[in-house]
Amino acid sequence: MSDKAYQHAPDPPWIFRTYAGHSTAQKSNALYRSNLARGQTGLSVAFDLPTQTGYDPDHILSRGEVGKVGVPISHLGDMRALFSEIPLEKMNTSMTINAPAAWLLAMYVALADEQGADRRLLQGTTQNDLIKEYLSRGTYIFPPGPSLRLIGDMIAWCYREVPKWNPMNVCSYHLQEAGATPEQELAFALATAISVLDTVRAGGQVPEEDFEIVASRISFFVNAGVRFVTELCKMRSFTKLWDEILLERYGVQDSKARRFRYGVQVNSLGLTEPQPENNVYRILIEALAVTLSKDARCRALQLPAWNEALGLPRPWDQQWSLRLQQVLAYETDLLEYEDLFAGSHVVEAKVAELSKGALEQLALIDEMGGAASAIDYMKAQLVGSNARRVRAVETGELTVVGVNRWTDSEPSPLSAGEGSIETIDPKLEAEVVARIQAWRADRDAAAVEAALADLKAAATDGRNVMEPSIAAAKVGVTTGEWAGALREVFGEYRGPTGVAVVVSTGEAEDVEAVKAEVERVSELLGRTLTYLVGKPGLDGHSNGAEQIATRARACGMEVVYDGIRSTPEEIVRRAKESRAHVVGLSILSGSHLDLVQEVVRLMRAEGLDHVPVVAGGIIPEADALILKQMGVARIYTPKDFRITEIMGDVVRLVEATALEQA
Repeated sequence: MSDKAYQHAPDPPWIFRTYAGHSTAQKSNALYRSNLARGQTGLSVAFDLPTQTGYDPDHILSRGEVGKVGVPISHLGDMRALFSEIPLEKMNTSMTINAPAAWLLAMYVALADEQGADRRLLQGTTQNDLIKEYLSRGTYIFPPGPSLRLIGDMIAWCYREVPKWNPMNVCSYHLQEAGATPEQELAFALATAISVLDTVRAGGQVPEEDFEIVASRISFFVNAGVRFVTELCKMRSFTKLWDEILLERYGVQDSKARRFRYGVQVNSLGLTEPQPENNVYRILIEALAVTLSKDARCRALQLPAWNEALGLPRPWDQQWSLRLQQVLAYETDLLEYEDLFAGSHVVEAKVAELSKGALEQLALIDEMGGAASAIDYMKAQLVGSNARRVRAVETGELTVVGVNRWTDSEPSPLSAGEGSIETIDPKLEAEVVARIQAWRADRDAAAVEAALADLKAAATDGRNVMEPSIAAAKVGVTTGEWAGALREVFGEYRGPTGVAVVVSTGEAEDVEAVKAEVERVSELLGRTLTYLVGKPGLDGHSNGAEQIATRARACGMEVVYDGIRSTPEEIVRRAKESRAHVVGLSILSGSHLDLVQEVVRLMRAEGLDHVPVVAGGIIPEADALILKQMGVARIYTPKDFRITEIMGDVVRLVEATALEQA
């Protein structure tokens, strides 16, 4: 093809990834090699919740969570198994890991050293965005100050030792999942990037003449929703604002260093449980938002599977998402053209509008002292925005096909019968626990103790923790031991819930009706109906729990919600202290059977078996039957999107229970 002003030979496509990992390192390795054989060009590692929160699989908080939402990686042996027959020197690996990012990178580098790889050729990304963990995803460990310090250590080490590695991936993806508007997503992500660069500059580990190199390695991981014109303009706004920030705020002169480099997973929040086959179209439309515009095209793309609202996708489901990318990149002529939207007055006006709103939010955050000081403010803003979004779906102001319009449907052959989702063998947790205990028994205990002592000394003295972490990996230190050592130095953090400051639902007729019922039933009970909302286990996706707590409060209930990461014992203790009339458990990690069973058992042991338990989350029908047999009174899944109706159902349940006991 001869080059023209507007058309040329196809550009290289973006990196094709699938976010994957489950059960064990061995099973995940088989999945990775299968995906690579089918044309995937990079890896995106999903870690399980114990790994993400710095616990070994035999820790009490890991119970029921091992291998559920990702792969358990507890030590270098697991890392070897995960990447068996995969040469790291030739792979581009993205790791969705945050609080223990330095540790997972240390194990990755230790394995690369074993393979004889040149560290300078290692390519990939560690997500490593702790601000968004405090705001939306919940897998934080340490307070903001130490967390930023660890990010700074990684950045300072990576640009010298692994210069092709992106040590930090500012992640706005989960902000949108938590309800962020486009302006909030822009502002909160850019505020995070600014806080990281300010930390690096103040840390003294990077000479001023090398700051431009460091700035160029900051990458982003964004979300793309179904309103794809707005999303396309959001990406162009990101590109524009990042260029301005690096030039005007930090004096970065090289235009290439100011490029907005980003990867994407398109929106999972919008995937629906009813009529899940419609999700295929949603995923395609969202992918167009980040690929159509050459001037703001993603560097890497991973697409969710169509059935993620039902449970864990099967390999076939992941292949379907990969094929979508391949058709878009190789069968269409998309990559042959210059930017399709350059000069569009519509696009330019929308980009200007989004940029203006984002800059106003950035100015507010700056006045508060930056992102780390504005966490409570940003969290409350997200909870409020999400409440408005949820309310719009409930009222029909926001159409969701198959959910609040056109709900009549033929049965889907895609999601019928057994085997329609991937399931995790419950025996695997015991196997993983046995393996880590054997690992500890076989290593040099004195070497482990010395390595942990050096790690703690580095953290205390202000030395860079990366080399001590790599040394610790090589002598067999575990994920829980690494995080435990730093917990001793840095302490732990409890994030804000954002529920105390919420938007009003107004005088909505349905809310007022339930409020009247709450008042009536409260008179019957002799005090205000008390609803305890609990998040047991390590699942940090708190959007659902926050919206339930927010709406229950709007309906006049007394709400007890302590945020994420409660043990079953803590939930039962709070239920007893607060004299709760109903306990609601929110679990989205797939560990509902284990955790709900334990809460119900403990409630019976404490004499609270008269208090009804309800549960919500991504719960397959077969599991819902088991939960009901355990004694759970109500089960709510994503198809139950009308939250005020859930509140009314809970009030009726409490009333019926009280009358039975009268």
